[in-house]
Amino acid sequence: MKRLMIAAACGIGLAAAPVSAVYAADPPVCKNVRFADVGWTDIAATTGLASTMLEGLGYAPTKTIASVPITFAGIKSKQIDVFLGYWSPTMDPMIQPFVKANSIKVLSTPNLTGAKYTLAVPDYEYQAGLKSFNDIQKFADKLDGRIYGIEPGNDGNALIKKMIDGNQFGLGKFKLVESSEAGMLVEVNRSIRDKKWIVFLGWEPHPMNVQFKMDYLSGGDDVFGPNYGEAKVLTATPPDYAARCPNVAKFVSNLQFTTSIENHVMLPIMNKEDPNKAAADWLKQNPQVLDKWLAGVTTIDGKPGLPAVKAYLGAH
Repeated sequence: MKRLMIAAACGIGLAAAPVSAVYAADPPVCKNVRFADVGWTDIAATTGLASTMLEGLGYAPTKTIASVPITFAGIKSKQIDVFLGYWSPTMDPMIQPFVKANSIKVLSTPNLTGAKYTLAVPDYEYQAGLKSFNDIQKFADKLDGRIYGIEPGNDGNALIKKMIDGNQFGLGKFKLVESSEAGMLVEVNRSIRDKKWIVFLGWEPHPMNVQFKMDYLSGGDDVFGPNYGEAKVLTATPPDYAARCPNVAKFVSNLQFTTSIENHVMLPIMNKEDPNKAAADWLKQNPQVLDKWLAGVTTIDGKPGLPAVKAYLGAH
């Protein structure tokens, strides 16, 4: 489940401390690191990677599945510590009131760049002429007047609904179908199997880009942002989290993923594997990423973090 436009100019990234510095252990109250997951496989993957490493550091991470609005409210109320899935710019309107009120801090360095988020179609539709947002209404009958989104309350759904309500691209008679990421992908898979027509909310990173022969529609810059909704994904925490739990805050500020990393971790998750197991398996095979992600990070009791996580993965 985002875009290079309006970067959220909010929050200051934690300064990287020299590796030789001595780091204090986090207080015991920081042991339970509470993540939010909005039900997207990419967020399940990144949260799984972070949680697995935190377990190796002696923390006890937990995950709450919640909609985007509830996630932001949870950060404000300090019931959520870390959210790795703030897609900008599509979530900007939803998060900006919290940022302006200083109830959410957004780290200045994205945890992912080069993502995309916009409407997509199976390749056979693209080849038949449905190549842009302006083309959708031309094929209303074939599409049964529907555009498939994901879970209710999602920012992408809101953009689609606004487009329909405003009769943008002549889509005023279309209906937004809301379900979930999994529910939408079932519909896409069924449509492709039966060679039926469908327009759906697509994004990268996601295994759908490998599993389906699909194309993104052009012409949606005014809705999703330029370059197919090119996005960056940022990390959000309560404003005082770095002061309360500096070691975890340092760790999450180190996390920078790639679309390739996420696609590979997401694939087994899409096949119903536990996200933490998928993350642990990938980390075992790609331990080189740990050097950067754990730079300047300790275990919860103040010991060097890198060897602790490597040892944990070896026995995990």
